[in-house]
Amino acid sequence: MERNLSLDLHVLVARLDRIADRILRAEHNISYSRFLALTLVGELGFTTQRALADGLGVTEPSVSRMTAVLAAEGLVDVQPDPAGGNRRQLSLTDKGKQIVTSLRQEFEEKLAALVAHSGVPYDEFAEHTARLLATLDRTEQEPTR
Repeated sequence: MERNLSLDLHVLVARLDRIADRILRAEHNISYSRFLALTLVGELGFTTQRALADGLGVTEPSVSRMTAVLAAEGLVDVQPDPAGGNRRQLSLTDKGKQIVTSLRQEFEEKLAALVAHSGVPYDEFAEHTARLLATLDRTEQEPTR
């Protein structure tokens, strides 16, 4: 059978997203997309909805709806951007920080166990993933020819 890396990567990421969502919903009553949003806001510090949308690969209206829900749950603080305009700055509340901190390590351990169960050495998988992401970052910054 011929290899099809583009299809395999898509299927792998989609299935990992689904299993992540099932784990987080079942054990912590939070969706994977919301956990990712909280994690990114925490990583980026004070950020805008536009930057969060870029980081998540979704539209700004989608992030606007999600941040409204996260703010209503007391997980994210949404403030007008001091630079003006219709932009909003986002930051984690103490409750949001607590959720990210408590879930992150546990969730990482579950994913590490899944990778190990596949027979793929976790450290190597993590290293190769980081290298691929770094290459994508460099490629996206290069001018288009």
